[in-house]
Amino acid sequence: MPDPSIKNEDTYEELRDKGYSKEKAARIANAQANDKQKPSKKGGKNPAYEDWSKEELYDKAQDIGIEGRSDMTKDELIKALRG
Repeated sequence: MPDPSIKNEDTYEELRDKGYSKEKAARIANAQANDKQKPSKKGGKNPAYEDWSKEELYDKAQDIGIEGRSDMTKDELIKALRG
């Protein structure tokens, strides 16, 4: 059953599949559905996490205090960083 608070269910599900948290996926999906907000389709100035080395991802995870990072794969680090 669709969540009535999610304005763009397809975008929400796509973002969740990519590892975004429920809250972040909902914010992005709702912003994209709102013509007044006009969210950017392009991300920030940093390259996508997929383009980072595992060491760079590990360092970022360490900077923000992600627990268990030393046992994570590159994909797990990316998912954790996207929160």
